[in-house]
Amino acid sequence: MIIKKYRARTEAEAVNQAKKELGQGAVIMNVRNIKKKGMFSLLRSQMVEVTVAMEDETDRELNRKEPPQKSSEGLLSPELLRSTMESRSVRAKPAGRDDERDRGIEEKLESLQTLLERQLKPAAEEKKEPEPEAEKEEQESEAVAFIRLLYNMMLENEVNERYANQIIDEIEKSNNANLPIDAVLSNIYQKMILKFGRPMNIQPAKSGPRVIFFIGPTGVGKTTTIAKIASRFRVDEKKKIVLLTADTYRIAAAEQLRTYANILEVPFRIIYSAEEMEKALQDFYAYDYILVDTAGHSHQNDSQKDNMIQFIHCLDDKAEKEVFLVLSATTKYKDLVSIADAYREMTEYKLIFTKLDETTTLGNLLNLKLHTGAPLSYVTCGQNVPDDIENFNPQKTVKQLLGGKR
Repeated sequence: MIIKKYRARTEAEAVNQAKKELGQGAVIMNVRNIKKKGMFSLLRSQMVEVTVAMEDETDRELNRKEPPQKSSEGLLSPELLRSTMESRSVRAKPAGRDDERDRGIEEKLESLQTLLERQLKPAAEEKKEPEPEAEKEEQESEAVAFIRLLYNMMLENEVNERYANQIIDEIEKSNNANLPIDAVLSNIYQKMILKFGRPMNIQPAKSGPRVIFFIGPTGVGKTTTIAKIASRFRVDEKKKIVLLTADTYRIAAAEQLRTYANILEVPFRIIYSAEEMEKALQDFYAYDYILVDTAGHSHQNDSQKDNMIQFIHCLDDKAEKEVFLVLSATTKYKDLVSIADAYREMTEYKLIFTKLDETTTLGNLLNLKLHTGAPLSYVTCGQNVPDDIENFNPQKTVKQLLGGKR
């Protein structure tokens, strides 16, 4: 018996190829969908592979006494095909094989932490004898399913489709198609960590105080975040700090920060103009850090935007300063982009994400990092001061984006 495979965009095209080469007596044994090229090309159009069988001269001699029963299309009837396959012990694909493979993939994700910690063996140890074609196809099929599962996991965690596709495309270009699944996973893991980059937290100034401005829209938790960072510096590191607020729109915000200043026993001052900001720098020049809360206005208000620019840039060339854009992880991606772009017109900044405890998806952390190019610094996960804040951890975040447990 002659067994051959044909590939085309549709099943009909593949069958026509088979009939053209083998004749109308060709028997369709199996039909499956495949990718064109590249084991990670999740979004490219699929092709169809048709496996067909054809009797050779020996087969026809054996069956001469019992002519084949033809269907209306000229192919062997299902009954005769079943009998022929049984008599020649042609093994069909075991039932439930796809389910077993999917369960295996789920188990790999459940043990994600272990897989991520495993080190790849040297290339020399990876070399093996060439595998039979069937085993290679099975390995490739499992790897494709695994990559698709990770890709879908990224989308479920609200990683923007554009960036998810970008990651998969980069992996495809760099990966050997025969790598084992744990190696593929390790490559994706490392690639995503590199995209997050190194976290950049607040560092002391070379001379004088480090002046730190906190900007962002209303309701994201700027004041509480400032209190948490201030507590770190004051209690844990024994630094001399000052709390200032330029938020003259909300009396409650100023009073809240004043309360934190009293608890920490540090100076507090309300700033109404750029001149007063410069005066505060002179008065507290011997301190280590000056933390400045700003008005949480709408990023679409041009008048408030101009005031913000004056405050932020009045200390240019006068002090070492940093600006942190505080954003909520619960904000929609489209709105985050609008906010980030508006504040980018004012100044360069680093990113702080709040309210991680109020969302089940962390994709926006990667989205905003890739959209703005701004470094991430801190994340907060609750209202407790000073406990619910930590340095941004790329490894921990990537694990969660790929389906690891939080």
